[in-house]
Amino acid sequence: MEIHGDALLQLIKDRQSERGYLPDPVEPEKLERCLEAARLAPSACNAQPWKFIVIDNPGLRERVAAASSDALLPLNHFVSQAPLLVAFVMEKPNFTSKAGELIKDKKFTLIDLGIAAAHFCLQAHAEGLGTCMLGWFKEEKIKKLLNIPSGKRLILIITLGYPSSTRKRMKVRKPSDEVVARNSYS
Repeated sequence: MEIHGDALLQLIKDRQSERGYLPDPVEPEKLERCLEAARLAPSACNAQPWKFIVIDNPGLRERVAAASSDALLPLNHFVSQAPLLVAFVMEKPNFTSKAGELIKDKKFTLIDLGIAAAHFCLQAHAEGLGTCMLGWFKEEKIKKLLNIPSGKRLILIITLGYPSSTRKRMKVRKPSDEVVARNSYS
């Protein structure tokens, strides 16, 4: 299948973080394509340092949503609206990726998880679904709820569902000349 550059760029331009969801269920085949897009993401030394936990049990989803918001800082109160949540757990990288992390002082596993999350969210958008990546949550509480072993890190939770609004917000990004350089930093 051939995808033209403009089509992918338009998908990227149109995707936004959704903070309101319809109660409509997500079709299993759409969820599976999103998970497959994440699973197929590239990773350093093909380490694939991830595990994705789909949270579709309504009671468990509510408990995870409650642990995703905070009374002190009013973030993520919309999470309970999403019909599905997907937890992105960081797994141990393979030997070569871990060695590269130590030698180069770079967190390849975090980069890899970010790429997988981006793939998931772009596929979701292509399916007509909305997503929002969450990094602010009570990690230890959610790890207990999801039976994530103590030595693992829960890096992201992604909400998934049909957006409650079709309104597109204007993307505010730095201009190209502030973030792109050619042949030299300055």
